[in-house]
Amino acid sequence: MRNLVNGAVGGALATAVYSAMLMAADRAGLLEEPPPRRFARLTLPGRDKPRRGENVLGTIAHFAFGSSCGSVLGLLSAGQRVPVPIGTAYGLLVWYFGYQGLAPSVGAYPPVPKDRPGRQAALLAGHLLWGTALAFALNRLRTEKAPMTAELAPRMREQVRRVMPTPEPVSAR
Repeated sequence: MRNLVNGAVGGALATAVYSAMLMAADRAGLLEEPPPRRFARLTLPGRDKPRRGENVLGTIAHFAFGSSCGSVLGLLSAGQRVPVPIGTAYGLLVWYFGYQGLAPSVGAYPPVPKDRPGRQAALLAGHLLWGTALAFALNRLRTEKAPMTAELAPRMREQVRRVMPTPEPVSAR
């Protein structure tokens, strides 16, 4: 449960970092419309024009998605240190499934090869940043801060023995 919560918290923190990059990309004119707002608009009636509440709904959905994706990596890491390149690769995986699969399937964006290169470059960079920030956050949230070393191994063995006692040896007759 702790790994799930740490992943969700780490995902939310990483989403905050990614959101800052999205704002910069939007101000630079690379996005047309930030993805969270576009996804929110698709869920509200009257998709063709801006609706009241779409920014709030988009922000909530963005953080919920980032937290849920973070919780998956938190569970997969099983409380162990996540190497930063693994986090970055995970961000790439989330980008790929989001913008090659989910976004085109709901009509938010065209598939990556048919989309504007500037938008996809900004979204890809943002997801790489998200994955990197997620790895850093998960590593900071870990309860056991030391790397797995020979000094830790006896303590971990003792914890395992408390949960799963070693059976008494059976004598050979």
